[in-house]
Amino acid sequence: MAHLTRRRVVTTALATAAAGAFIPAQAAAATPTVNTRPRGPRPLARAHAHNDYLHRRPLHDALAHGFTSVEADIFLVDGHLLVAHEAESLDPARTLVSLYLDPLAARARAHHGHVHAGHPAPLQLLIDIKTDGAATYLELDRVLRRYRSLLTRSVHGRVRTGAVTAVVSGDRAARVPMEAQTTRYAFYDGRPEDLGTAAPASFIPLISGNWATSFGWQGTGPFPAAERDRLRTFVAAAHASGQRVRFWGTPDLAGPAREAVWSELVAADVDHLNTDDLAGLERFLRRREPGSGRNG
Repeated sequence: MAHLTRRRVVTTALATAAAGAFIPAQAAAATPTVNTRPRGPRPLARAHAHNDYLHRRPLHDALAHGFTSVEADIFLVDGHLLVAHEAESLDPARTLVSLYLDPLAARARAHHGHVHAGHPAPLQLLIDIKTDGAATYLELDRVLRRYRSLLTRSVHGRVRTGAVTAVVSGDRAARVPMEAQTTRYAFYDGRPEDLGTAAPASFIPLISGNWATSFGWQGTGPFPAAERDRLRTFVAAAHASGQRVRFWGTPDLAGPAREAVWSELVAADVDHLNTDDLAGLERFLRRREPGSGRNG
């Protein structure tokens, strides 16, 4: 009964929302103000904002810290894609369009086709589906097509890079409708068992896994040699297939254990370091990665 009540509240609010809230940035009457100066934080290729929408300024806080990958959980509610961690916190004003797609489109227009001014590498938008994967993906695909000029696409297996690369994670049922498409504006987030299968990087460019499932080490004491070898072998195999690697569930409380794990991930050339602590990961990466300091 409580679920039905929440659904009626969300439905009522959506019904009263202005239709323009779901119009893509290309058709919007007003463009958000964007600082067009080619200054600010140098992008951090490994920085991934886990549950990015929980920050005070979703997307914008991550970009201000130089992050190049952000994650948003979505729920399909009455034809709209709402961003939240749990169904109980759904807010009709917090949509994938309003929090991410419109602001990203505005930045790309202001920065000559780039999300980070002066840096052409695409930003990764990891979209974690929390409701039925197939139905939610079909609505997501409909929305993404309105932003086709912004997005990386795959056409008959050939990838054309845009300012933003959308990668679909979460409910695995999304894979079926995605594989049936010859033109896609999103890609699939694989799991470790997908490594070495016939699925190409043009469909699965990212392999994500739960750190605790594969590794017992949590940053205290030395990293067991067998686990270090397994990590590096896994990353090398993914890179040989043209795929990137991310682990969720790594230690994320500030302290030596977290930094020890992050150091091993960087040494193994893991592509995305997962965190809720934007400032903490930025400090860590800027101390360790040459050329990643802030622009003056």
